[in-house]
Amino acid sequence: MPIQKPLFDYLSTRRSIPALQMTEPGPDRTELEQILTLASRVPDHGKLAPWRFIVYRGQARAELGEQLLAIALKKNPEMTEEARQIERSRLTRSPVVIAVVSTAAEHVKIPVWEQELSAGAVCLNLFMAANAHGYAANWLSEWVAYDVDAKAALGVKRQEKIAGLVYIGSTTFPQTDRPRPELKDIVSWVGEASE
Repeated sequence: MPIQKPLFDYLSTRRSIPALQMTEPGPDRTELEQILTLASRVPDHGKLAPWRFIVYRGQARAELGEQLLAIALKKNPEMTEEARQIERSRLTRSPVVIAVVSTAAEHVKIPVWEQELSAGAVCLNLFMAANAHGYAANWLSEWVAYDVDAKAALGVKRQEKIAGLVYIGSTTFPQTDRPRPELKDIVSWVGEASE
């Protein structure tokens, strides 16, 4: 089979850009709709679409940051000023933050695990779709993805899970790679290759 060179080159160099290294501009509404359309093209056993998106943009990110700070302070009133600023600016590190929300539920045929894996696939597709539009991206979760009060502030229902917060923006930082696992450490071969 011939290698699809542009895709091969992309996958060979794909990497996350830290959210703190992102700046404006971020994608506009039209670009975001294209990105979200691409992101939703994932394996989805039973065609359940067991996930949804919440897009955080503009001033709403700073307002949510204040809510997240208040929640964090209830749990840890002794937070340093530096830690408070981190919470306050959590969603303003990039121009756009998108929550991928897993809506997985018991189903007669489709295991919850498969539905949750589909949400994970959405996160990666969202990341790659942002890259395809020329933007930097980072897939994070952090404590807000697991805290009941923080999830509620972010618009996530109690029975739902945040599969990831995908930060999207531009960057001028040089892209450097990180160590990747050696195949010998992560691959088991079963059977002989057919010639």
